[in-house]
This record gives sequence, structure tokens and C-alpha cells, in this order.
Amino acid sequence: MATTEHPAPSPPEPPSPSRLRSWMLEGLSDMGKGGGHTGPHAEPEPPHRGQPWWRVMCLTGVDYFSTLGYQPGIAALAAGLLSPIATIVLVVVTLAGALPVYRRVAEESPHGEGSIAMLERLLSFWQGKLFVLTLLGFAATDFLITITLSAADASTHLVENPHLTGVLHDKQMLITLILVALLGAVFLKGFLEAIGVAVALVGAYLALNVVVVIVGLYHVITAGHVVTDWSSALTAQHSNVFAMIGVALLVFPKLALGLSGFETGVAVMPHVKGDPDDTEARPTGRIRDTKKLLTTAALIMSVFLITTSFITTLLIPEKEFEAGGQANGRALAYLAHDYLGNTFGTVYDASTIAILWFAGASAMAGLLNLMPRYLPRYGMAPHWARAVRPMVIVFTLIAFVVTWIFDADVNAQGGAYATGVLVLISSAAIAVTIAARKARQRNWTVAFAVISAVFLYTTVLNVIERPDGVKIGACFIAGIILVSLLSRLARAFELRVTSVTLDDMAERFVRDMASRRMRFIANEPDRRDIAEYRDKIEQIRQDNDVPGQEDFVFVEVTVTDPSEFEAGLTVRGEVLHGRYRVLTLESSSIPNALAALLLHVRDSTGCTPHIYFEWTEGGPFANFLRFFLFGQGEVAPVTREVLREAERDRKRRPRVHVG
Repeated sequence: MATTEHPAPSPPEPPSPSRLRSWMLEGLSDMGKGGGHTGPHAEPEPPHRGQPWWRVMCLTGVDYFSTLGYQPGIAALAAGLLSPIATIVLVVVTLAGALPVYRRVAEESPHGEGSIAMLERLLSFWQGKLFVLTLLGFAATDFLITITLSAADASTHLVENPHLTGVLHDKQMLITLILVALLGAVFLKGFLEAIGVAVALVGAYLALNVVVVIVGLYHVITAGHVVTDWSSALTAQHSNVFAMIGVALLVFPKLALGLSGFETGVAVMPHVKGDPDDTEARPTGRIRDTKKLLTTAALIMSVFLITTSFITTLLIPEKEFEAGGQANGRALAYLAHDYLGNTFGTVYDASTIAILWFAGASAMAGLLNLMPRYLPRYGMAPHWARAVRPMVIVFTLIAFVVTWIFDADVNAQGGAYATGVLVLISSAAIAVTIAARKARQRNWTVAFAVISAVFLYTTVLNVIERPDGVKIGACFIAGIILVSLLSRLARAFELRVTSVTLDDMAERFVRDMASRRMRFIANEPDRRDIAEYRDKIEQIRQDNDVPGQEDFVFVEVTVTDPSEFEAGLTVRGEVLHGRYRVLTLESSSIPNALAALLLHVRDSTGCTPHIYFEWTEGGPFANFLRFFLFGQGEVAPVTREVLREAERDRKRRPRVHVG
């Protein structure tokens, strides 16, 4: 059936804003529309002109690989002499758990939406929105703690550098705040993720770590007593191998920082080149190469995790890992200075600071991409939330508060970071379990269910042992939900129909009415028999004193998912009982659908339409709640208010009649 589509009417342009306001809201009108680009990331490459997967791997690697800056020290504090064994457990979980999960996420979500979008598709109505908002809270925890933790660790490397420690001693908090502020300033000016910069940073950082690992292993091998002393002390603490593994499993949640980076790996999928014959619907090459990206990154990180944990545990005195120790938060840098000299150590510090800086930048970009992807579409963010710069200021201020709360301590923030990481991985595992079950893949369903259980168990243990993470996450969740609901409340009367499409019959009705006064009757469909329409017309004539010769077109709106905010509107025309013309619509909100239809009819015909309602029974507050939550309520006054908001010129506004 042929249809015509027109963009929904939009409110008149507001007065010209100030220069500062224009700068702050630059790009607002183009963001968040039609699923387009909504963040500061570079626009995805044109089809078939992306980047090779190994280069894109470096983009996610600035987050994933940079954890080497603090992971060995955190592992040593958490597991002590068992650190290498606990790290092996982490690697097993990475390769046998997180990696298969995110390879499946890449298949199910090949456009960078991630596991949150997979779960969003499984749920509708308000419970789906609240569930996504909860996950967004934990994602915000993950990304924000990445910013503050990375800045804190970068400042640790700066303060503990032998050339600078005398000058910068006790200045870690100030340096961390300055680094966070500089990160925010970069985004306020305008940030473009440069894959080339990521490749250079990751390449240099990994090369320096290879040197440190080789030198460390050489010293372990040449000083045979080191291994003997370690194994003797380990045996003295734990009677057998099974006891060691058991303790390693218990401390595993504290090492979960080593799992970060998988969600970022999926988010950067649109930059992967893929095959020339890839289509938007099925980018087979992109999916294949993203799996290579995820697998290669996991294997590289696994090798570094095991080797760095081994050499730092054996070569660094235990007291140096503790707060105030020279290896606290910088175990590999300690070895670089100790075994390769201060010149090489300073180069290593500079490389570590740079990659930690870029990890914070990647996390900020992730936040600015994630929030506009969902909140504006739900109607749960102010208009300015679609612009980058106001959100940068908000996130920077929150990062200041988090840094102050945790006193710029890397170890103190580990729990909050691990909680965010584990919740996202657990949600991804659950999402792929459901996807495998829907695809009737029994073996994969069982495997992913087991992986989900492992990550859920790990998450619960982490929350019990280090509740700071879930407390911070709960604060973000509560803040996001509160701001979202208030925003949706403030935007309740906004015209939120993105386009209006009429089929042939509906177009015929509108053209026919354009030759005389255009009268619509808003009707709540019931039996839809001849008596319903006859009685409705008679009631409208009596209530509004309309002459008998005037004819009407009925408009009936069926509410679909009232929790949705923005959507297109399709209008279908039909003739019932051989005489009654009816326009049927489906929308998340009756008043918004009616207002959009009236404005479209006015704009397409040049005539002012009239619509007739009957009053709805019930109190005004209860009816408003019905409108806010279920898209119904007192339709007549709300329709008029939506029209008033959308069309400021009273003379051009469609007429609303209530009897």
C-alpha cells in the first residue's frame, strides 16, 4: 500500500541564544536523532573503509592493557604469595568465560550497542526502562571509576618517580584532580579519538612491558633461591595445592579489574573494516574480525597478567606493596627503576601515565556515547544532555567528588571499579544465555548459564567483601533514575512524534475534508459496531451544538508501549459499516499522537482542523498519572497543552472542543 511520510511538525525556533550557550550546546540539534551519532567518538568509518581489526584493538587496548599499571600491585595486596595462582584463575575465567560471552555479544550486537541493548530488546514497558537505567548506573560506575582510578594511578607514577618524589610528595590528590580537570578541558575543546594515537601508545607501552618482563624473568631464573623461597613460604602458608586453589578462588573477585575492556571492545565494532560485501544488516566480516580483536587482546593480556604477577610477587618485598610503599599502585614501574635504572624507569613512567591518561579519555568518551544512546530516547534527559560539553562538565564534577571520597587511592577504588566491571559482564553473560536459548542451542545455553552463574557468584562476593562499589553504583542508579523521571515529567507535554505517515485511504479522507471545515472526533474504540459510531456523533452534535449537515472523521489511537517516548506515527484509514470514516493510529501516548496528526493535517492542507472530545471521568491528579505512566488519562486538555507547546501562534493552532 502506498504511503506518504512527512516529518513531524516542530516548534518554532527560539530566540538566538548567547554565544556561550551556543558554544555549550554546539551540535545539539544533530545529536540523538534517528539513532545517529551521539557522542564525541569519531564518526564510524564509511562502509568498507574502516580500520584493520588490530588497529582498532589498540583503541580498546588503552583501557584494557593500561590495567597493567596497577593490576599486579592489587593482586599482590589481595592474594599475597598466592598472587600468581590467583592470576591464573583470573586468566582461566577470562579465556573460558568473558571471551566466549563477548564473542557472542559481537554476533548479536554488531553495531556497537553492547549487552545492554541486547537485554533492552528482551524487555518492554517500564520494567525494561528501569532495568536499563540500573545497568546504566553500573556502567557509569565502571567508566567514571576508570577515569578517577586511572588518574590516581597516573599521579602515583608521577609522585613516586625518583626524580620528582621530593617535589611532588603529598601532592597526589591535587595532581589527580588536575589530571581529571585537564581531561575535562580536552573534551570541552573537542575530542576526536585517534586510532593512530592509540596504536602508538599501546605499542610503546607493551614493548616497554616486554622489556620489564624479560628482565624480571631473567633475574628470577638466575637467582634460583627466589623461586625456592617463594615456594617454601607458599607451602608453609597452605598445606596443599587444593587449599591454594580454594584461597585463590576466594580472592578472585578482588582481581576482577583484569577483566575490564571487553565492553569497550564491542563498543568500537563500528570502526572495524570487515569485508567488502558486508551489509548493514549482516556485517559478517566485521563480526569475524571483532572476534579476532577480542581473542587477541585477551591472549596478550593473559600472558602479561601471569608473567607480571609472577615477577612482581617474587622480586618485590611484600611491604613495598602496602600503602606508602614504593610499589603501591606501580609494581612494574618499581621493577623498571630497580633493575633497568631511573632513565628507563622514567621512560616507563611517562608511557604508563600517557596510556592511563588515554584510558580515562576513552572512558569519558564511553560515558558520552552511552548516556545519549538511551536517555533522550526514553525522554529521560533534558535537551542539553544530548550536547557533549554540558555532560563533560557534569561528569568532571562527579569525578572530582569520587576522587575526593576515595582520597585518590588506587586500591580504595578497586572495589567500585570491579563492581561495575562484574555487573556489566554478568549482564552480558545473562543476555547471551537468553539469546542461545531463543536460538535453541542447548549446549551453548548450558555453557553460558554456567558462565553467568560464575560471574554472578563473583559479583555477589565482591559486593559482600567490598560494598563501596555497590554503594557508589547505587548512588549513580538512584541519581540517574531520579533525574530521568524528573526530566520525563518536565517533558511530558512535549510533541514527541518524529514523523507522520498516512496510507492512501487516510490521505483521501484528508483531501476530501480540506474542501470544507475539517472535523475530527477522538474516539476510544470499544465494540466498533454501528451503534458506537452513531451514538458518538449524536453526542458530539448535542454537546457542541454542531449543525447536522457537518460530517466527521473518527480518530482512534491504540496505546502500544507507553514507556516509549519518541517514535514515528503511521495513520491508516478505513470505512466501517459502509459510512463511517475512521483513522487508526498506534502510539505510546494518545494526546501526543492526536496533536501530531492535527499539526500534520494543518501543514499539509493549509486548513485549521477541529477535534472534538468528551470529558474523562476521574480526578485530575489520577488522570495525569495515567497519562504519564500509561499514555491515556484526561486526553482533551493534555492534547490542547501539547498543541500549545508545539505551536505558539494561537491563530495557527488546531482547535480543541470538549463537551
